[in-house]
Amino acid sequence: MDGRLPFRLLVSREEALRIVLDSIKPIERTELIPLDSASSRVLAEDVTASEDVPPFDRAAMDGYAVRAEDTYGASDLNPKRLRLVGALHAGELFNAQIRESECVRIATGCPLPPGADAVVMVEFAEEEGDTVSVYRAVHPGANVSQKGEDIRKGETVLRRGDFLTPAKVGVLAALGRDKILVYQKPRVAVIPTGTEVCEVGSKLREGQIYDVNSYTLSSILLENGAVVTRAPIIPDSLKELKSGIERFLDHDLIVFSGGSSVGEKDLLAKVIEGFGKVLFHGVQIKPGKPTLFGLARGKPVFGMPGYPTSCLSNAYIFLVPVVRKMANLPPKKPRTVKARMAKRVALASGREQFLTVRLADGWAYPVFKKSGAITSMAEADGYVILPVNLDVIEKGEEIAVTLFG
Repeated sequence: MDGRLPFRLLVSREEALRIVLDSIKPIERTELIPLDSASSRVLAEDVTASEDVPPFDRAAMDGYAVRAEDTYGASDLNPKRLRLVGALHAGELFNAQIRESECVRIATGCPLPPGADAVVMVEFAEEEGDTVSVYRAVHPGANVSQKGEDIRKGETVLRRGDFLTPAKVGVLAALGRDKILVYQKPRVAVIPTGTEVCEVGSKLREGQIYDVNSYTLSSILLENGAVVTRAPIIPDSLKELKSGIERFLDHDLIVFSGGSSVGEKDLLAKVIEGFGKVLFHGVQIKPGKPTLFGLARGKPVFGMPGYPTSCLSNAYIFLVPVVRKMANLPPKKPRTVKARMAKRVALASGREQFLTVRLADGWAYPVFKKSGAITSMAEADGYVILPVNLDVIEKGEEIAVTLFG
């Protein structure tokens, strides 16, 4: 006997994803952060305007602040002549009242002087000494941004759960909010395992390989809203795996790479059962079958496959939706394109298949090599998940490719 046991609790991809998402909850912890750190965070409070935006009537164009009624009847042949009584530049105020047939030169964004109710664009006026000839009439409010035109005082402009895009950060700045309450990011521990795995930057001994998975997993987790602790490599031993879980139970999610298959030294399932329960052990997908998930004292724990391609493909399938839910982020919307298969592909029977492809001129070229070949992912533009009951894809057949990124 080779000491290998069949996968226990083997489930479909859909069932595995359901189990995982049902087992985790969004992070409720919050923190107050400075506005310049708010981009791509998730609001944990409703934001109500404490003042109008803009807080005053202001010029929307460079020109001349006027009383609109003083321009009525103006034309190229019959200009209205106004007396220039001042000039306003950015950051300045004009406190005197504009009277009949008076005007003030004004720059875009400046507060409208008292008595003025419109702005004549500079293109339709001519200044000579202290006289301005107006060649086009304006109505009250012309070329003026009204007080509260953008945001009204008391208006709820952003809501709890909103994802802070650059534009929404701008709204907060317009309201004068220098600090904002957001949900904390989920803390995820990534733990590489395996006696054969060597830290990047160290000298390889015979039979060793560099740790690829903790770096790819950390990258995809960071990209989707997590704070990542990348742990040192743990050798294949019950004691070390148990210690790894105990050390990171203060995190929101623990992700092991390796140790999830069914070989004699794949011990992770046994260790998790000592802390709680394994909810599935094996997923009916290729690559990526040796994936497990369980709860250790209530904390979710993933065991990802050791092969780099299997590990990363299942990270897209499982870790992305999980960590985004934890981070209070909306589900990632897949970007798909139609393409035609560039060659005939025979598929594994009994399992879905995660097929990576490179796109060129409307054709999809399979780039999958072996589960251990990380270049299968690095050279790919996207992937297609092929159903369990499909035996072959013919050359020229149309498929929907989900793009990476």
